[in-house]
Amino acid sequence: MSIVLEAHVWATIVSIFRNPEIWASTLSMAVPLALPAIGGTFSERTGVVNIAMEGIMLMGAFFGVAFSYWTNSAWLGLIGAMIVGGLTAAALAWGAINVSADQTVLGMAINIFAAGLTAFLLDTVFGFNGTPINTPELPEWSIPGISNIPYIGGIFSHQSVLVYIMIVLVAASHWFLFHTRIGLRMRAVGEHPLAADTLGINVWRLRYFGVILGGIFSAMGGAYLSIGVLNSFSVNMTNGRGYIALAAMIFGKWTPLGSFGAALIFGFSTALGIILQGQGISSNLLQMIPYALTILALAGLIGRSVAPAADGIPYDPKR
Repeated sequence: MSIVLEAHVWATIVSIFRNPEIWASTLSMAVPLALPAIGGTFSERTGVVNIAMEGIMLMGAFFGVAFSYWTNSAWLGLIGAMIVGGLTAAALAWGAINVSADQTVLGMAINIFAAGLTAFLLDTVFGFNGTPINTPELPEWSIPGISNIPYIGGIFSHQSVLVYIMIVLVAASHWFLFHTRIGLRMRAVGEHPLAADTLGINVWRLRYFGVILGGIFSAMGGAYLSIGVLNSFSVNMTNGRGYIALAAMIFGKWTPLGSFGAALIFGFSTALGIILQGQGISSNLLQMIPYALTILALAGLIGRSVAPAADGIPYDPKR
């Protein structure tokens, strides 16, 4: 009996891995993790700890659906979310860079503020019924030619436009950070700001740039949830994804490609939990995997990740 049961389990696992839907879902689930993780990479590579990704994602999610409704355009909703995310990140940058506030406490304060503000605005602006169901949402795309390829087409067809934008941004971000002069300067500011300042590099300006860029990416991840997947906003809809993105960034060793790979792992565990519902395996157990991996990554038990040397350390150019 046990042999039959074991054979059934293995057959189920093989069929799942052969199904392109799980890989399509993995890619989709990775978007709200990969974008904030890459954004956090830009921030922390310049020396500013960014724990505010959860709150900035919430702001992006709410204002994405709000601007989409007000302008009757999902694209303008996405742009509006990015602007709000950049402004929220600018507040984080001002406190961390100009005031030299504790960056961890400041980030948590922004998370709490964003959770309260978005809940208040949801009730005040849209009322008891919540966001309208006719709010425009971002379109799904299928790349011509690829959609006709067996198996591969099942993964990359009919995905939200932000999935394809994410793939482009992953490659572009890695190239920008490691193969351009400004990327080199950003990394220098995060490793040894005094040496960078001595060479005439404006440390504060690059740190502002890194933090604000991180806020824009995080807001895009939040907007994906509200106008790319669910076409609505609910209180605390990010559900801790900003913290998982933080773990993905650490797990990915503060690199865009590494962060994307970690986001795919977390996205796969979520997709697997959804597909295995009704297969005799508790979905709650599978949904614990991303959070368990988060704890292990933050504890440094999954590989050894070394943060930029000046990460979290304020710099005063006057000293």
